[in-house]
Amino acid sequence: MSTTPFQVQVADVRADALDVMSLELRAIGGAQLPPFEPGAHLDLHLPNGLIRQYSLTNDWRERDRYVIGVARVPDSRGGSTFVHSSVRAGAQLTIRGPINNFALDPRAERFLFIAGGIGITPIMAMTRWCVANGKPWRLIYAARSRQRAAFYEELCALARDSAQFHFDDESGQVLDVAAAIAGLQDGERIYCCGPTPLMDAVKTLTEHLPPDTVHFEYFSVPDSDEPKESTAFKVRLERSGAAFEIPEGKSILEVLEENGIEHPFSCREGLCGTCLTNVLSGEPDHRDYVLTDAERASGKMMTICCSRSKSPQLVLDL
Repeated sequence: MSTTPFQVQVADVRADALDVMSLELRAIGGAQLPPFEPGAHLDLHLPNGLIRQYSLTNDWRERDRYVIGVARVPDSRGGSTFVHSSVRAGAQLTIRGPINNFALDPRAERFLFIAGGIGITPIMAMTRWCVANGKPWRLIYAARSRQRAAFYEELCALARDSAQFHFDDESGQVLDVAAAIAGLQDGERIYCCGPTPLMDAVKTLTEHLPPDTVHFEYFSVPDSDEPKESTAFKVRLERSGAAFEIPEGKSILEVLEENGIEHPFSCREGLCGTCLTNVLSGEPDHRDYVLTDAERASGKMMTICCSRSKSPQLVLDL
């Protein structure tokens, strides 16, 4: 992963579906770009000051370009609206990455990909990998309409027999997730990305499966009806020796910033993994959407933008 932001040029902009556009990014001067693996994303630093995460959709073997897909979101907080209205070919953008919190396990026997809407973006790179490596795979792709299904023609050309499409307007209902995954095969790994209702349904229906069988990529923080307690705790930074009280209503990251300590961050919601920090002692209260169950259980790392502490004090490797 490249931790230092760098500039790229928008080589091409094209429409891939209704309200979905792809940006082709190339290194300024034609140099090779840092390598990536399927499932990776970029932090896109927009000229309006926002930082947003977008998945790479192209072939992982390509070093001359990155391709990302951006959907125009009706209730956009300014990211997708800016990209659709202002980013054009020839523009220069600052990016950071690639970063991969949704890595494809090459040891798996076979794959089931479940995508909803713009959740198809990280899955595109995964299907390309499967085709290139002769891995059995199938895709369930749900969208509101055929016109809104990004990369539809490309997927049909890539391996039409491996893809099952569901369009709400044509079927008169949303995808029946239980029926769609009823034929799960032995050794099949599930990778799911899409709207929260889709991912919640998949999570509920697969709770009985062994750990590491199902993997999720979140684009937004899921709605929750359960308020979480945010009691105060202390943080000590091992390398500097500094210690701080983390009050209710403030994150570790915010307290560090208030005290002049800079640390990489992006989403501030536990979605991107940019602020992951090693934990030397104490028990984190994980509230992110990037760590695996095994990583959380180990207690060796945490996202300091949103996660808190179950113990009175945490010691961080900072």
